[in-house]
Amino acid sequence: MKEKSVDKATVKMLQVAKQERLETIWDRWEAQQPQCGFGQLGLCCRICNMGPCRIDPFGKGPQRGVCGADADTFTARHLARMVAAGTAAHSDHGRDVAHTLLLAAEGKGGYRIKDPVKLRKVAAEFGIGTDSKSDAEIAKALAHKVLAEFGQQEGELTFAHRAPKARQELWRRLGIMPRGIDREVVETMHRTTMGVDTDYYNIILQAMRTALADGWGGSMISTELQDILFGTPTPIRSRVNLGVLKRDEVNVVVHGHEPLLSEMLVAASRDPELQQLARQKGAKGITIAGICCTANEILMRHGIPIAGNFLQQELALATGAVDAMIVDVQCIMPALVSLSQCFHTKLIATSPKAKFPNVEFVEFKEEHAIDSAKEILRIAIENFPKREPRRTQIPDESMDLIAGFTTESVFRFLGGRYRATFRPLNDAIIDGRLRGAVGVVGCNNPNTPHDWGHLTLTQELLKNDVLVVTSGCSAIADAKCGLLRPEAAYKYAGPGLREICEAVGIPPVLHVGACVDNSRILTTLAEIVSEGGLGEDFAKLPVAGSAPEWMSEKAVAIGFYFVASGALVHFNTPFPVLGSPKMYKLLTEDLEKIVGGKFLFEPDPIKAARAILAHLDRKRAELKLREPMYTPVYA
Repeated sequence: MKEKSVDKATVKMLQVAKQERLETIWDRWEAQQPQCGFGQLGLCCRICNMGPCRIDPFGKGPQRGVCGADADTFTARHLARMVAAGTAAHSDHGRDVAHTLLLAAEGKGGYRIKDPVKLRKVAAEFGIGTDSKSDAEIAKALAHKVLAEFGQQEGELTFAHRAPKARQELWRRLGIMPRGIDREVVETMHRTTMGVDTDYYNIILQAMRTALADGWGGSMISTELQDILFGTPTPIRSRVNLGVLKRDEVNVVVHGHEPLLSEMLVAASRDPELQQLARQKGAKGITIAGICCTANEILMRHGIPIAGNFLQQELALATGAVDAMIVDVQCIMPALVSLSQCFHTKLIATSPKAKFPNVEFVEFKEEHAIDSAKEILRIAIENFPKREPRRTQIPDESMDLIAGFTTESVFRFLGGRYRATFRPLNDAIIDGRLRGAVGVVGCNNPNTPHDWGHLTLTQELLKNDVLVVTSGCSAIADAKCGLLRPEAAYKYAGPGLREICEAVGIPPVLHVGACVDNSRILTTLAEIVSEGGLGEDFAKLPVAGSAPEWMSEKAVAIGFYFVASGALVHFNTPFPVLGSPKMYKLLTEDLEKIVGGKFLFEPDPIKAARAILAHLDRKRAELKLREPMYTPVYA
């Protein structure tokens, strides 16, 4: 079992699943082998009904589809559609949050403004006057302005103006400055339909514009408005892994990506009436735990423990200790339906966008948020007596962590409460104590050992004095290994990074939130450029990104908006473009000449880390910074 995961709790639960004859994602992945070679290369097209068409990668069979499209067009269209889907997922999330902000402004749903300072700051960016106005008045105006950006047909997205001026000018020159969020998604789908755009380079330009509408639009809207509604996170302690589940409490696992429901579930779980009901049913209390990105959201703001990341969602049910799993949208395996029926667990769907056959559906309506949350928790509590103690197997593994780092908190812990500044971070890079910074983010995938890519790459970077920021399932992987504790600096960090961690009291890996919160990395980079001394654009900085176990189309969109913003971005396995040498060269070489960023595909996390380190050193040399203070460990 060890080859499937490096996480002890996961290995134990896979043994339990095998004994109980429970099918997991690893079993289904193995059953799919060998997977379709045409699809892996991007050489299968199903866009119209003249196909499906395929192109022979060996040159002996057809080299064009029925319509005449070649391998370059095939692969560009497929990749652009992945970007559009990922952008749509993040941006629809942002739209729902904007709608909830409007409800809060109108006094509906039980939501309220928890960060009025950020409300005013963001409102000012949208040209909303704040003098002599109440929070509700400002929030209502801001919600309307933000919602308009989804359907906007002309102009530029407001948050895109947070990027350095040089980057904005480049986007305009290339024609990829995002206009309206929905417009870019729709145009990408239109351009990639049969009989429209066939120029692979032109298609990828539009894919970058669509991705920018995610990173500097939908995702950033989600992050900023969630901070306004639920409070901007500050560093907070908690625990992670399947061992956070309790044998003597009602265990409610929230899974998905939108915190609108999970925020209310946390509030409702503290209701004295529901606590009393839990005791009447024989439980000592109510435990809320999370899976995937909704876990990161409520961890960041409330210290709610995390049960696991993407590949652990089935294993949480296999413990037999989950009384209810509450799901909203994104990264939810359909297999949970049949697996939940093997136990007493109630699987409860809550979004009209994500229904599952034979699953209890309790629609969560923001207008009646607290009532909906209480109704769902009652179902979980009533289900507690049905738990079978003999089938309850909770692994002992759990780990301490510190999460909740944001652009704002980095300001404060580096410069202090009264002199908040990015100067110490910039100086540490300039002086060579830090080689640079890398964002390690993204999913899990059964095509690589669970958590291995995240941990191996991150540890290699840390010992070479690279500050790592992390989000999503990658953050959960790091947390389980203990990398989100300040003590980790002594074990894993190089001397320069360790010195900084000791002085400030931070972990060597900074948890910045959920997938949509990768936008925090963008705003932090903008602040670093603004602080000065490291060039006038993102492409000058000694920074990079990595998704070492990517799975979702959302990861593709994230990768594209970082590349379009000027960064090197590593993925372990390549996009389905290997059938087109021109497309592969565009992504891994030519894009750097166009936007300053490019993709790196490398399955070996050690080799990937060393390629990233070489990139950081090249950027340092171009800036004429002094040599790193300490000799690279990999040399």
